[in-house]
Amino acid sequence: MASSKYDVLGIGNAIVDVLARTEDDFLIANQLAKGSMRLIDEVEAERLYQTMGPAKVISGGSAANTTVGVASLGGKASFIGKVRHDSLGKAFTHDIWAIGVSFDTTHAEQGPATARSFILVTPDGERTMNTFLGACRDLGPDDIDPKTVEAAEVTYLEGYLWDPEGAKVAFRKAVSIAHDAGRKVALTLSDSFCVDRYRDEFRALITDGAIDILLANEHELKSLYTTSDFDSAVKALRDEAPLAVITRSAEGSIVIDKEGVVAVSAQSIDKLVDTTGAGDLFAAGFLLGHVRGFSHGEAARLGAIAAAEIIQHIGARPETRLKDLAQENGITIS
Repeated sequence: MASSKYDVLGIGNAIVDVLARTEDDFLIANQLAKGSMRLIDEVEAERLYQTMGPAKVISGGSAANTTVGVASLGGKASFIGKVRHDSLGKAFTHDIWAIGVSFDTTHAEQGPATARSFILVTPDGERTMNTFLGACRDLGPDDIDPKTVEAAEVTYLEGYLWDPEGAKVAFRKAVSIAHDAGRKVALTLSDSFCVDRYRDEFRALITDGAIDILLANEHELKSLYTTSDFDSAVKALRDEAPLAVITRSAEGSIVIDKEGVVAVSAQSIDKLVDTTGAGDLFAAGFLLGHVRGFSHGEAARLGAIAAAEIIQHIGARPETRLKDLAQENGITIS
């Protein structure tokens, strides 16, 4: 197997986040399920933008956030995602290039505008996402560059890709190329509502061997196995997945493989501000640690450090160099 150019390649929705603080009353008045992610059209996107409070615009997207986290930790990362050649598309491209992530997907010259997600953050730090996928829906198999996939130790895919049909085909193409090259494939389940839509297909990806590493939070895991009992879900997952990591917010995380279960504590924080991107950044730390040969526990601890940084400020992109934070916490990334 050839040496890798990238530690992690992320494939996902290229989205610009529009974040605003709000109260629970606003969610209730707009019939929004707290903590959920729903897909909206351009008309609803405009309506929400006009009614939500003062907003902060930051580049986002789940897998994109993860690649940015990998780069901030000192790793080598690349990203594949679709934007329109418009102002938000240019902003997204600038932001991801600026931190050192390779992003060469051809911009769409026509069609829907660059995607944006309206993220409403309540005082408890919980985020409710309303996403207009826009140009993301046009991501297809032609956007998957075989050489880029072959050059990555891990190709990381987001469950949100399972919504548009073209992206689903692109997803499967990337899996095939990665495995043919002897590389690994990781999947994040993304959202419990996403799991509700595609439970059987996600289970099949795991049991058919398409996925080498599964990442999820506790709610997504329970949804995957349609149970309210966490231990039962863990047992079922251990029977099916070669390697999985489950985050549990303040309770930390667990890493599951055929050998057993490793529990890792959450990183302490001063104040919870916004949970947007916590799972994305945890994935960045865990995947980079895994690629660099860390133990499961140490890789999860690196993920916890990255997640702790992101939840103490608004937005899902690091404001502090994560490699330095890791060093301060006793983890050296060479």
